[in-house]
Amino acid sequence: MQFRQQALAKLQSPEELDLPVRFARPQGWLVLSVTVVVMAAASVWAVTGSVASTVSAPAILTHGQGSYILQSPVAGQVTQVVAEQGERLPANAPVLKVRTADGETVVRTVAAGRITGLAAAIGQIIQTGANVAAVEKVARTSDPLYATVYVPAENAATIPANASVDLTVQSVPTQEYGVLRGRVKTVDRSAQSAQQIAAFLGDSQLGEQFTKDGRPVAVLVKLDKSSGTKSGYRWSSADGPPFSLASMMTATGAIRLADEHPADWLLP
Repeated sequence: MQFRQQALAKLQSPEELDLPVRFARPQGWLVLSVTVVVMAAASVWAVTGSVASTVSAPAILTHGQGSYILQSPVAGQVTQVVAEQGERLPANAPVLKVRTADGETVVRTVAAGRITGLAAAIGQIIQTGANVAAVEKVARTSDPLYATVYVPAENAATIPANASVDLTVQSVPTQEYGVLRGRVKTVDRSAQSAQQIAAFLGDSQLGEQFTKDGRPVAVLVKLDKSSGTKSGYRWSSADGPPFSLASMMTATGAIRLADEHPADWLLP
């Protein structure tokens, strides 16, 4: 009976023009207000805020001028190996002696440096142009180390000058000593081949390793110095590792790219 009376009342006054109009409940106004505030804050952040990103790539510690592969100018039999691995030699210093049909020839260094590898032994028969030694171009023990990061070519243009770099050195426990700090010094604008990398590092295997995913761009990183660490360079930890760093140590470099506004992602 009650429902029938309500139905009759509805038919008599279907539009209920005498009742006040309710647009929304108070809870609805609260939700709407919060939504508007959040959207406004997100819009402001998208225009004025910034997001940092990094690119990671393989790296190696070297001295700034790199290395070179010493080749024999003659063919013959090695009679004496004069230099020792790890020895520092001036330019034009004897490395080994080769007996040829015309007499004995001395193979000498092209530039001052440290012998990082010897590929010749006494009694060995070598041909003209054979690789006999790898020489790192460093004359003094005080010469600083640099890091060369081999970045994919498509990321090179986005690397800003003086960008900060964190280097995870493979022979240093990261959880205990942290990462090595540095900043971008130069960015090559042309991709390098395996042969070019091998010529710079004096190691053909590294040339193949750094180009297995394509020809990269070399980024030279200057390491931050610190007088309070054993290595002489700044680490994310207070002291860093309790030993010195050496050239040809491999690492992974994380280079911080230029900050971007989120709104840039939506624009063509």
